[in-house]
Amino acid sequence: MENTITDRLKALTTLQVLDSKLDEIHRLRGSLPEEVSDLEDDLEGFETRKRRIEEEIKSLNNDIKERKARIEEFSGQIKKYEEQQMNVKNNREFDALRKEIEYANLEILTSEKKIRQYQDQIEQKKELLEQTTLQVDDKKRELEEKKKELEVIISDTMAEEEKLNKRIEAAAKHVEARHLNGYRKIRQNMRNGLAVVSTDRLACGGCFSIIPPQMHIELKQRSRMIYCENCGRILVDESFFNEVEEEGLPA
Repeated sequence: MENTITDRLKALTTLQVLDSKLDEIHRLRGSLPEEVSDLEDDLEGFETRKRRIEEEIKSLNNDIKERKARIEEFSGQIKKYEEQQMNVKNNREFDALRKEIEYANLEILTSEKKIRQYQDQIEQKKELLEQTTLQVDDKKRELEEKKKELEVIISDTMAEEEKLNKRIEAAAKHVEARHLNGYRKIRQNMRNGLAVVSTDRLACGGCFSIIPPQMHIELKQRSRMIYCENCGRILVDESFFNEVEEEGLPA
């Protein structure tokens, strides 16, 4: 475990350099991982819609079959009633059969109307199904392209990423727990992931706020941990980054 302020600051600077290199790899991937995830969600939505339309068409075809069966059934009844009318003994029986025939004809007309409605709905849904199928195909192609892009970047950077993760893990062991936790919290709060920065023309290298002269002197003296009063980043003298680069990063 590091003891001196200089050792602590150098350990934090080393960790920052390694983390920045890892951040650069992630930046190379850009928004591709999120784009792939969004496309997968979109594709799932279109495929769900396609399945639903197919089920609706199937259900409508079943309804048509049922209506055709009803037409056949009532047509058979009409034929039977008409034959019975030839053998009735009185007007009452004839009228009763006539009403049954009228009812059967009405049922046939209703079923024929329903069949036309179902057929119209099927045609509309087939058009929608065709559009949705095209959307599914387009999303599949787009997703495949994005996946290939991401796979190329990952394959090109995977070895370096694994190496950096191991070096970061090793470097973190040289940072006291309280400073490591503080460093990680600062990194999480910064869009660029910079928790440790050097000064640039008497200003914070992170937020570019002017640093008081006395603080700048203390940075040179390496006498204590100093944080930017504006953004909260850990400030170190520029020489720390130079030393880390010259001495090399932990393998």
